[in-house]
Amino acid sequence: MARQKGTKNNMRSPKEKEQIVLEAFKCGPNVTFKKYGISERLLHSWMRKYRENGIDGLISKTGKSPKPGNGLKGLHVKKNKTREEELELENLKLKIEVARLKKGYQVKGVGSKKEYVTIKDSNTKS
Repeated sequence: MARQKGTKNNMRSPKEKEQIVLEAFKCGPNVTFKKYGISERLLHSWMRKYRENGIDGLISKTGKSPKPGNGLKGLHVKKNKTREEELELENLKLKIEVARLKKGYQVKGVGSKKEYVTIKDSNTKS
């Protein structure tokens, strides 16, 4: 029994899952999965995890994998930054500018009028 197309995916807390699992142990999984509109397979998975690890086994791991990447991603759009976050963002911008200068170009303009200008022909020390 899959979720019907166009319906919202319900993310349940570990407490909610625990209540559903305990009801399944008491009343049986066939009644419980129909009552809560979840798949039988998912309910059995929760029951197995609950038997093995208790409520800790019911904690969702969705989206929590450690991924390499930019830890400052999205910081430039955050409204209320701490002083530390402001300094980290400024530091990142300066590192990007230095890297561009090392590669031999500068960025002129802002937004859609942004252009990348080579600086090899400019007066720079060699």
